[in-house]
Amino acid sequence: MKLFIKNMVCPRCETAVKVALEKMGVPIIAMKLGEVEIATDLNKSQMLILSKNLNELGFELLVDKEDKTIERVKNLLIDLVYYKKEPIKINFSNYLAEELRQDYSILSKLFSEKEGVTIEHFFIAQKIERAKELLIYNEMTLGEIAIHLNYNDVAHLSNQFKKTTGLNPTQFKLLNDKKRTDIGAL
Repeated sequence: MKLFIKNMVCPRCETAVKVALEKMGVPIIAMKLGEVEIATDLNKSQMLILSKNLNELGFELLVDKEDKTIERVKNLLIDLVYYKKEPIKINFSNYLAEELRQDYSILSKLFSEKEGVTIEHFFIAQKIERAKELLIYNEMTLGEIAIHLNYNDVAHLSNQFKKTTGLNPTQFKLLNDKKRTDIGAL
């Protein structure tokens, strides 16, 4: 049985979900952002208990097909921005269509209707949040960050950064109070 879980966007989230399932004695086969495959089906009572336990941790057990699809889109993009070591070699719309085995235009329309933002804007917001994080850690130059986030050049990253935050990367770096947004909240 495959479970889809909203707000499961990082390795710590995976750990929290794993602990919640282990407390219930549910054997896990596989886990990735937003998804957990378990060895047995859960009955209605178990699903309610799991849902309650997950809600207490800030997660949501998804049952609606459209909600599952949107969460899968988000998690694939978050994975691309935060966890993939190498940039993908195809554009993200083709990547999503291939990974989800659905036409991108259908995914795009559904995402926009449900989330009130396009997939592209969600993806850009994720990339800018990642750029902020990398700027704060000061481990990469702006050029390295641009390459890491699959921008054509520093100017493109800087323009999107300014358009999204109102500041250019250098101005952001000089701020004392560097504001970041939780990636699950984007």
